[in-house]
Amino acid sequence: MTKTLPGTRLPGHSSVRHDVGTALTGFLDAKEQTAPGAELRYLTSTLRGLLSGGKRLRSILCVCGWQAAGATGELTAAIRTAASLELFQVFALVHDDVMDDSDVRRGQPSAHRALATAYTDSGGPLGRAEAHGMGAAVLLGDLALVWSDELLHTAGLDPSRLAQVLPLVADMRSELMYGQLLDLQTTGRLTGDVETALHVIRYKTAKYTVERPLQIGAALAGATQPVLDACSAFGIPLGEAFQLRDDLLGVFGDPVATGKSILDDLREGKATVLMALAVQRASPTERMTLRGLVGRSDLDEDQAAQVRTILDSTGARQTVEEMITARRDAAFAALNKAPFPEAATAQLRQIALAATERQT
Repeated sequence: MTKTLPGTRLPGHSSVRHDVGTALTGFLDAKEQTAPGAELRYLTSTLRGLLSGGKRLRSILCVCGWQAAGATGELTAAIRTAASLELFQVFALVHDDVMDDSDVRRGQPSAHRALATAYTDSGGPLGRAEAHGMGAAVLLGDLALVWSDELLHTAGLDPSRLAQVLPLVADMRSELMYGQLLDLQTTGRLTGDVETALHVIRYKTAKYTVERPLQIGAALAGATQPVLDACSAFGIPLGEAFQLRDDLLGVFGDPVATGKSILDDLREGKATVLMALAVQRASPTERMTLRGLVGRSDLDEDQAAQVRTILDSTGARQTVEEMITARRDAAFAALNKAPFPEAATAQLRQIALAATERQT
């Protein structure tokens, strides 16, 4: 069952989630029926599992963008466009988990782990399971990307609207790849470089999670440049706040609620703003502890507790909370100036609160 983003149960949001899910199910059903062989279900069953979870935040924002540009009436094309963003999100998650070698995603085994298990369950040799899982997950991610593009192009958009949407989609995809590369380059390098950490989250998350889905939805309604600019003014600070919250939950969250480990970011040595602040402010002894523990693949819970103590004692955790609040306030200020209908503004305000106060 799809998880509900806390605080966003406004009229239309639950139906957007439902309608996007229906569109995705119908699309995958059709793909399986026309597949050259039954083998495709080996991938699509994993894909369906990944699509059944998540907050549908990008879908909701896409439809909110459509409403922010003043659109009303028939939603079919907007829903299918929003659904294409969910497929793109799965592509990104699957490849991200491969790059990070993560075991869990949304409370379930990550795609490469699930595919490795399915391989051995079907009689494949255990010694090949890991390599098979990684390879099959790359193919699954690629398939989700291709199908995302197909779903967008068959969404029923007027050619002029599609022409306005496509450059935004292309920018979103390129920005995400750039952000992922920055993430790869900085992971494992424990520094106090807060600005670089912020640069990573702007491209890996802020633009891709909030700004571009809003703009894509607005473009579906033929948005003017001031509306697109207002989407950016709201979306970038909110997207940064969203990722800053995610970084805190990745270390201090409840794994049962978040559906992911609170050791992974520490074991991988993720160069988050949280960690950069701690490195900046740590005493020589604390900095030595951080350098000795963060990035260790065998980091255990007791060692993670030592790191968390330093994140608290240096004030890094509290500063990140203050950064989240400041960015949410900036998003609210942008909303106050945005040329959006009142109902769309109210929805976006509720989403901003939910995205920054969430515990999942």
